Amino acid sequence: MTFELHGVSVRHTVSTSGPAALRDLTLSVAQGEQLALIGPSGAGKTTLLHTLACAHRPDDGRFSLFGTDPWTASDTRRQALRSRLFLAPQTPPLPPRQRVVTAVLAGRLPQWSLWQALASLVKPADPEAAYMALARFNLQDKLYARVDRLSGGERQRCSMARLLVSHAEAFLVDEPLSALDPALAIQTLAVLQEEAAARKATLVCSLHQVDLARAQFPRIVGVRAGRIVFDAAREAVTDDMITALYQHVQHAPAVDDTLDIPATTPLITRCF
Repeated sequence: MTFELHGVSVRHTVSTSGPAALRDLTLSVAQGEQLALIGPSGAGKTTLLHTLACAHRPDDGRFSLFGTDPWTASDTRRQALRSRLFLAPQTPPLPPRQRVVTAVLAGRLPQWSLWQALASLVKPADPEAAYMALARFNLQDKLYARVDRLSGGERQRCSMARLLVSHAEAFLVDEPLSALDPALAIQTLAVLQEEAAARKATLVCSLHQVDLARAQFPRIVGVRAGRIVFDAAREAVTDDMITALYQHVQHAPAVDDTLDIPATTPLITRCF
């Protein structure tokens, strides 16, 4: 398994009595699997991705990454585990004055020594690899452009090119299509899935485009109020399940005062 979570809760506040962003969440993702996370804004999708990337330490429960608990491992071991992941946030952390070629090649930083990284800032270590990665997103003409000259959609695709040059075994991608038109969204998602399949890497991708998630991913995980509402093969995901997932709280009774989930919605539905 790439990821295993059992009863995991995560809070963004120091107080253990504060509201949890993830609540008693259990999820297993096998190596090479591709799954989409869907759910309303604020559901906990980004927190879940950051937890998988070892950016958030669970307050409760157990978390295993590549068969190892990263939070009981040494700092060196935990960093080695992180180097096998690639986390692509919705807003790419690309330095605005940096050249695109340098930004893309930063995908190899986990494998480089400090001196290799510094040398690549002066003279890009492998511009051909950056060019080929950008070409898959029709951005090869931006190779030596400055990042601050890119549009929002171009920055997102630049971040995806960075993913392609990485050596990651698992891709954690947060809303990669939010700044893209429909045609570019389909192309970008296809490249990500093809790359993951080619290197047998795990792909966990959060999406607001529910239709694309249902059409392209074999497994769909619906998240709401920090909990998994359903975890199902795409053929088993019905329109009613989607409606319940996104239904406004004020339009339906809640299970209780702490979980704003409609009473008609099961907390976890597994359909494989």
